Amino acid sequence: DVPGQMDRYQFVHALIQQTLAEEVTTSHRVRLHARIAAGLEELYGDDVEAHAAELAHHFAEAQTATGPAKLVRYSLLAGELALASHAYEDAITHFERGLVARDIDLSGTNAAPDEEAADLLFGLARAKSATVERYQLREVFATIICAFEYYAGVGDVAQAVAAAEFPIETLGTRIPGLAEFMARAITLVPADSHEAGRLLSRYGGIIGGAGDYEGAQKALEQAIAIARREEDVPLEVQTLTYAADVSGRHLHWQESVDNGLRAIELATGDETPWTKVLSRVWTARSLLRMGDLDAARPHALFLTGLAEMRTTRRSHVSNSLVPISSLSYLEGNWKAFREYSDRGLEASPENPELLLPRVLLECQTGESALGKVFLDRLLEAARGSGPYQTLACAFATIALATIERFTGISDQLEIAEAAAEAVLSQRPVTPLRVSYARAGLALLALQRGDQSAAEEHYAFLLGQRGTMIFTVSSVDRLLGLLSQTMGNLEQAADHFEDALAFCRKAGYRPELAWTCCDYADLLLVGAGFKPAPTPQEDRHYALSLLDESLAIATELGMRPLMERVTERLERLQSQPDAAPAYPDGLTEREVEVLRLVAGGKTNLEIAEELVIAEGTARRHVANIYEKIGAGNRAEATRYALREGLLPVDDRPTSPA
Repeated sequence: DVPGQMDRYQFVHALIQQTLAEEVTTSHRVRLHARIAAGLEELYGDDVEAHAAELAHHFAEAQTATGPAKLVRYSLLAGELALASHAYEDAITHFERGLVARDIDLSGTNAAPDEEAADLLFGLARAKSATVERYQLREVFATIICAFEYYAGVGDVAQAVAAAEFPIETLGTRIPGLAEFMARAITLVPADSHEAGRLLSRYGGIIGGAGDYEGAQKALEQAIAIARREEDVPLEVQTLTYAADVSGRHLHWQESVDNGLRAIELATGDETPWTKVLSRVWTARSLLRMGDLDAARPHALFLTGLAEMRTTRRSHVSNSLVPISSLSYLEGNWKAFREYSDRGLEASPENPELLLPRVLLECQTGESALGKVFLDRLLEAARGSGPYQTLACAFATIALATIERFTGISDQLEIAEAAAEAVLSQRPVTPLRVSYARAGLALLALQRGDQSAAEEHYAFLLGQRGTMIFTVSSVDRLLGLLSQTMGNLEQAADHFEDALAFCRKAGYRPELAWTCCDYADLLLVGAGFKPAPTPQEDRHYALSLLDESLAIATELGMRPLMERVTERLERLQSQPDAAPAYPDGLTEREVEVLRLVAGGKTNLEIAEELVIAEGTARRHVANIYEKIGAGNRAEATRYALREGLLPVDDRPTSPA
C-alpha cells in the first residue's frame, strides 16, 4: 500500500515490476495503454496540452489499437512544449515520433502534404538547429523549406514568414540558397509591412555576411525604420545585431561597435539566444580589434556566463567563448586562455578562432609538440568541406608562416600560400576573410624577403592602421616589417612607433614584446635614421627595447622570443661600445629605471612615465636590486649617488 492513498500500490522492488510487465502479453499491453490514454484524456480535460508528453507516450504504445491520429497530435504538442523549455533533445524525439507515425521522411526532402506535417517538420528543424553541428544546418534548412512551401502554397503567410525568419544560421555559417529563399519570402508580404521588416532584417544580415555590404545596409535601414514605426523593440535589436555583424565582416570596426552597443542598450531580455550572443560577440571583437581591451572585457565576460547556461545552444557556446579567449591571449593571461580555449574546443573542435591562437601560444611558449596537435586540427578543417573551411584556410596560412618565424623551419610555406590563395579565389568572400588571407601572405612575403609581394600587401593593409589582426599581430607592426622588407627603413620606424603606442595603450603585452624585438632589429640593421640621429643612439634605443621585450617574454614564458632577444643582447654586448659602460652590468633601461627609483617614483609611476606595463617596471626594479645588491629603494638610491648615475639636478639635497 502507498501510505495515505487508498487503492494505490507500489512495487517493493523494481525487479518485481519488470517481471510482471514482461508477463503481460503484447496485445494486453497495447489495450492497457489505450485504456490509460483514454482515462488520462478524460482526467485532464481542458488541461491535456500540459500533459501532452505523457499522453503521447501512451498513444505511441497503443498505436496499433488507437491509430496514429492522437499520437501525432500529442507528439506535436509535446514537441512545442519541449522547445519552449529549451529541452531540444526531447523536442526532437517528439517531432520525429509524430513524423514516423505519419510515414513522413525525417530528412525533410519531401514536400509536406498538410498543415500537421508542415508543423512537425518546422518543429523538428527548430529543435535540430539548436543541437546539430554547424555543417548539418544545411539539412535543417532543407526541412524548413519543406514546411515553408506548404505554408506559402496554401496562403498561410503568417506561418510562412515564421519559417523564413527563423535564425538557423550561426556565426560564420553560409548556407547555399538561403539568400534567394529569403528574397522569395519577402515577395509574399506588402513591401512596407511589419512582416517585411522582420524578413528584411534577416535578409540584410545574410547578404551582408556573404559580401554585399551596400545591399545589406539598404535592407537593414529599411528594417530599422519599420521596427521604429511599429514600436517593435525586439525587431530593432535584432536588426542592429545583424548590422554589427555586417559592419565587422566589412572591417568597419567602430560602426560595428556602435550598432552592437545600441542593440545591447535597447535589449529587454526577451531576445532570442542568437541575438544575445551575436550582439555581444561583435561588440567585443570589434573593440579588441581597435585595442580597447577594458571596454571589451564586460561583453566578453557576459558571453562567458551565457556559455555556461543550460539553455545556451551548443552551436553558440564555442562562439561565445572566442572573445574572452582572445582577450586573455592578448593580455598574456595564458592560464585563462587555455581554460576558455579548452571549453570552446570541446563544444566545437574545429573552430579556427580557437585553434589558431592555441597553435601560436603553444609554439611561442616552447610546447611545439602540443602546438602541432592543434595545427593538425586546423589543417584538417582547412582541407574539409564544412562551414569552417574558408576561415581555417586563412588561419592555416597565418599559423604556418608564424611558426616558420618562430622556428626557422619553412617546409610548409607552399601549403600556406595555397591555402590563402584558395580563400582569395572564393566568391563571395567577405573583406574580413580577405584581410586574414592577405595577412598570411604578408607574413610569407617577410619570410621570403619578397619585396614585390611586400609592396602589394602593404598597400592593402595600410587602410587598417591602428587595429589588431585577430590575436596575431598589430597591423602597424606588420606594416613596419613589410616596409623593412621593401627597404624603406624610415617608414618602417614610423610604423613601429605606432605599433608600440598601440600595444602599450591597449595592454597587449605579448604583442608589445614582439614589437619591441622587431623594432630593435630594425634599429640595429639600419642605424643612423630617425628616431635617433646617430648610430650610437639607435643602439641605446634598441637595447632598451630588447630589455623590455626580454622582461615581458621572461614573465610570460615566451621561450622562442626569449632566445631571440638573448642572442641579440649577447651579440651587442660582445661588440665595442663607445658609450660609457654602466657598473654591475646595468643596461641603459635599468639605469633609467634606477634614476626614477632614486627620484621617489613608485613602480606604477615608473610604468606610466616610461609607458610600460607595471609588471615590467616591477621586474626591472627586481633585476636592478639583484645586480647591485640592494634590498630596498633607499639602498638603491645610495648606490646611484655613489656611482654617479644621477644627473646633478636630480641628486637629493641635504637639509639646511
